[in-house]
Amino acid sequence: MKKIGVLTSGGDSPGMNAAIRSVVRKGIFEGLEVYGIYQGYSGLIAGNIKKLEVGSVGDIVQRGGTMLYSARCEEFKTVEGRQKGIEQLKKFGIEALVVIGGDGSFRGAQKLTESGFPTIGIPGTIDNDIPGTDFTIGFDTALNTVIDAIDKIRDTATSHDRTFIIEVMGRDAGDIALWSGLAGGAESILIPENPKELDEVILRVQQGHARGKKHSIIIVAEGVCTAHDVAKQLKQQAEIETRVTVLGHIQRGGTPTANDRVLASRLGAKAVELLINGEAGKMVGIQNNQIVSHDIGDILTEKHFVGKELIDLARELSI
Repeated sequence: MKKIGVLTSGGDSPGMNAAIRSVVRKGIFEGLEVYGIYQGYSGLIAGNIKKLEVGSVGDIVQRGGTMLYSARCEEFKTVEGRQKGIEQLKKFGIEALVVIGGDGSFRGAQKLTESGFPTIGIPGTIDNDIPGTDFTIGFDTALNTVIDAIDKIRDTATSHDRTFIIEVMGRDAGDIALWSGLAGGAESILIPENPKELDEVILRVQQGHARGKKHSIIIVAEGVCTAHDVAKQLKQQAEIETRVTVLGHIQRGGTPTANDRVLASRLGAKAVELLINGEAGKMVGIQNNQIVSHDIGDILTEKHFVGKELIDLARELSI
């Protein structure tokens, strides 16, 4: 193997640049030429490909987002679209590919492998919703962004004796909501994996008021409902006035934490090692602080779940 490619796909996440840097420099260290594919699978089909040197990835480890840009591509879901992408790879002499992204990106990687083109996936998503890895690149940074917002909102919630509802991202996973709610001392946390009845949320707020606590923080994962829906129901059912904050895409940006940078560097290097050793159709991840790999097909058929012990602990500590 002499030439490999790397692309980022789907939603961006802090630490993707660190992963790109790791793939490029590890590849060059091992004697490979490394090519960047810009704008994800869309750019692959269009042939938006450029050879990357050591200096091409200088001064990016601290930057959020992705220097290769990202895009979603419906055409790549078709056999014809994937064949166009493979032809572009062949045109540049690229023999294998590293894909950084989430489950949608991995489906594309799996299809490439099934078509005879070796591909390795690196989990890059703030949602932390990929099975086979304890953490995904970007989750830690997004988590700290949310916690910072919770701390600031609690200051004004305390000053005005108000209940605040904070909506966080995560798609169908509740990791951001659960971890940030636990770390931020939220009184109630609503996540898809453990949906609570609104009556329970109301009861918690009322119990707090009964013991003299006049402010509360409620964290809502976007996979459950909107924060505005919760606010409306609290008003209608219990006459509880609230203020709503929807953090939105601020959670995807910002300088990646040291944890995300180190994780991305470790996963990027491992992906290159797997390709050199003839592996394909695998995803690299981290479990119990050890870098591991799993078959992408297995990952895509497994279901992500959050730890029950964290759910129980959050409930116990928010009495």
